Amino acid sequence: MYLADSRTTADTAGRDSVPGRRTAVIPATVLTLGAVSLITDVSSEMVTAVLPLYLVTGLGLSPLGFGLLDGVYNGVSALVRLLGGRLSDRGDGGHKTVAAVGYGISALCKPLLLVAHSLPLIGAVLAADRTGKGLRTAPRDAMISLACEPGGRGRAFGVHRAMDTAGALLGPLCAFLILRAAAEGYDAVFTVSGCVAALGVLVLLLFVPGGQPNPAHGPRPRRTGARVPLREVLRRPGVRRLTGCAMLLGLTTVSDSFLYLTLQRRLDLPEAWFPLLPLGTAGTFLLLAVGLGTLADRFGRRRLFLCGHLALLGAYVLLLAPLGGSPALAAVVLALHGAFYAATDGVLAAATADAVPRAIRGSGLAVVQTGQAAARFVCSIAFGAAWTAWGDRTALGAAAAGLLVSAALSALLLRPSPTDVTPEHAR
Repeated sequence: MYLADSRTTADTAGRDSVPGRRTAVIPATVLTLGAVSLITDVSSEMVTAVLPLYLVTGLGLSPLGFGLLDGVYNGVSALVRLLGGRLSDRGDGGHKTVAAVGYGISALCKPLLLVAHSLPLIGAVLAADRTGKGLRTAPRDAMISLACEPGGRGRAFGVHRAMDTAGALLGPLCAFLILRAAAEGYDAVFTVSGCVAALGVLVLLLFVPGGQPNPAHGPRPRRTGARVPLREVLRRPGVRRLTGCAMLLGLTTVSDSFLYLTLQRRLDLPEAWFPLLPLGTAGTFLLLAVGLGTLADRFGRRRLFLCGHLALLGAYVLLLAPLGGSPALAAVVLALHGAFYAATDGVLAAATADAVPRAIRGSGLAVVQTGQAAARFVCSIAFGAAWTAWGDRTALGAAAAGLLVSAALSALLLRPSPTDVTPEHAR
């Protein structure tokens, strides 16, 4: 699978905008946004770690009820990402404003879990929390892309995602310690989570600049507050191809929960050890995010994005192969899973930033992210139905075959084209 490079394309914008000079310093805005994401993820993962047990054991919710809530929790953000991106492109400083609103909504939802004790109320709180996440994702990524030179975007997104993942590792640990120390464990977790989330919003408001231009990109264009038609975003060939590729691959990207369940069955792992499986993925993601982001700037962001999905395909194949269950198998599968995220999450955002001009950066990111999230949501439903009808091995085999075909088609979609060049790369 080979994608030809071309110096005239956005994908090779992994070079610096100044010949012969490498981007050596991560901008302060990127580091501050990474700190905000780290703090917010500590808060979010504290709740995520205890929510299944709290709902099923504490409130006596049925598995069907939990399934509905899980669908709300993972599906709502996909529906509002486009709205967040569109709103953030209106007016100077719009990215920070919309991101702050998104972070603020999520922070307010944490203490509301203290008073929500029925399925409709809990569902409403979780939907609001995911609405906040959907609103903030595209404008936050737009701020990251605008804060650094085009040649350093992969590394910048890698640093941000590594800091974000550090929060995801710390959150469950904090929840574990609180549950052991506090008499009213769940209420204490929700209270501390709300305070931590509020701290993240405060850091964003006080330390992240809003609307300042990056000297490396030249003067910021004037904003009139007029809405750029969505068709202007979709008209760009680079955005259409990236969205199509993200959706194709998303349709065959099995959700984390299903992959961990498959691994647990393959290894016959005791249930008590199951919560440790996500830590293997997150730990690998944390270790590789910066290095693979830097590699994407040199090797090509679209190439690395496809290679990341080949790592996921490798995890599928290992789970299907008759190798016998062993700790080594679990380690390799989780390492491949973490490498998949490290090579795709921030790298896709950096590649999208290459394909859209600054004035519609938030909208372009939101279009691609919405397509990917919606496709993964459909994949979760389809994989669950296939597992129920045919069993986990057959369902995973179908997903692996689909991923191989999707990767081949995506390689064709992502071939560089001169039409992908944005004004900042053409200079």
